[in-house]
Amino acid sequence: MDVVEQYARAHIVNDAGRIGEDAAVPVVLRYDPGEPRSVRVGLPDRREWTFSRALLEQGLRAPAGTGEVRIWPCGRVQAVVEFHSAHGVSVVQFESKTLLRFLRRTYTAAAQPVTH
Repeated sequence: MDVVEQYARAHIVNDAGRIGEDAAVPVVLRYDPGEPRSVRVGLPDRREWTFSRALLEQGLRAPAGTGEVRIWPCGRVQAVVEFHSAHGVSVVQFESKTLLRFLRRTYTAAAQPVTH
């Protein structure tokens, strides 16, 4: 069982809207089959967030989450992931298809048999 790591481009959003219309930032999506219920999102500021894979799936269909991580669809082709910490709030806008592709890869990895 291999770790799934997918690099994605996303937009950081602030109160005034997107930071730079075309300035997508690199984000790393990770899934470790050893922790089958969790996914990780690594932001450019070197912070990494771990949360439920089910939350990511739910948030692509309807607003989901409370507390530190909240996810919701934004229009027809985008999704927003909002991270809350003592340092403030990071709002990251993804293309939904990127997150769906990542989820499909995690389910494929989770279904692979363990070989020793």
